[in-house]
Amino acid sequence: MGRGRKTNLVISLTAEEREELDSWQRSRTIRSGLARRGRVIVMLADGASVSEAARVVGCRRRFVYRWARRFLKDRVEGLEDKPGRGRKPFFPPEVAVHLVKIACERPDQLGRSLSQWECSELARELVDSGVVSSISAETVRRILSHHHLKPWRHHMWLGPKHPRDQEFYTRTSDLIDLYPRDLPEDEIGLCIDEKTSLQPRVRLRATLPALPGNIPNRVEHEYKRAGALNLFAAFEIGTGHVYGQSYRRKRQREFIAFLEYLDGQVPANIKTIHVVCDNLPTHRGKQVCKWLEGHPRFRFHFTPRHCSWMNQVEQWFSILQRKRFRVADFASIEDLEAKIEQFITQWNHHAHPFNWSTQSVAKVMAEAPVKAAA
Repeated sequence: MGRGRKTNLVISLTAEEREELDSWQRSRTIRSGLARRGRVIVMLADGASVSEAARVVGCRRRFVYRWARRFLKDRVEGLEDKPGRGRKPFFPPEVAVHLVKIACERPDQLGRSLSQWECSELARELVDSGVVSSISAETVRRILSHHHLKPWRHHMWLGPKHPRDQEFYTRTSDLIDLYPRDLPEDEIGLCIDEKTSLQPRVRLRATLPALPGNIPNRVEHEYKRAGALNLFAAFEIGTGHVYGQSYRRKRQREFIAFLEYLDGQVPANIKTIHVVCDNLPTHRGKQVCKWLEGHPRFRFHFTPRHCSWMNQVEQWFSILQRKRFRVADFASIEDLEAKIEQFITQWNHHAHPFNWSTQSVAKVMAEAPVKAAA
């Protein structure tokens, strides 16, 4: 005893208090928490330091300080648990059954004008329906977590409007073959698409940078409209190099102009340009088909319907959105166009391809018709 830094908590015990606390240590029926608190108080009264008492009892220093202060305030009675602590009220299994049933139904089918359930709304529904007299939203959350239910979340899905038939299998197989394959020196692959309606959103006041003290970037809420741009971009599969051009409109005329730009940028020794794009009329209209007849080195590969994620330029667009357009603040439509060109130039300085393999679309192919794979 006596080692360590002395505490300023001076505790002295009467003979009756010491006898009661000692009896707690000998008892086999008293709660273990009370026994630990009593031992802490006895050790402090015998001159032990806070650190030593915490080490011997097996607790933290703040535990020792907390119960020492309560003892000094209320003596032995202060070591007892306060009313309301301990195990919370128990709900029978029937409550969980009702909760799961309600959570698995749409709110508007139960007469509630809600798009989806929240824990607080589910708790209110249980009370209103007479299942329980009261229940907290946190209890509802714990019950739903036990049953792996999260009715406050949602995701989009697409019905079988376009079945995974032979056409789906053929197009998917074409892309699977193109992406991971090492193309010959006289071939390249380009993924093409448009990012539409890019607005400058000229802020009424200048955007302010971050400052020390956890002060974030500050963006004026109000802005002026100044037109919109449509970015046509091509992502090179093998290198990650990006070609981009901005246009005020998005028609076959602009798409052909972008193809002309690509035709001039791609070296003449490249005999085949594989172009991956979606099924928009802009990409397969009569004017485009006529243009392709005079440019035989362009070979188009169309993604399956509603599978735009298979177009790698979409992944690059998400990078562009996150890094350049999360805060839209440009002085004019010309400034927006210049900043897009600057972003593409800087990207190309450290361009990298995306790691696609045959396993990247294995899940989709696993659901393709068996007869199609034969």
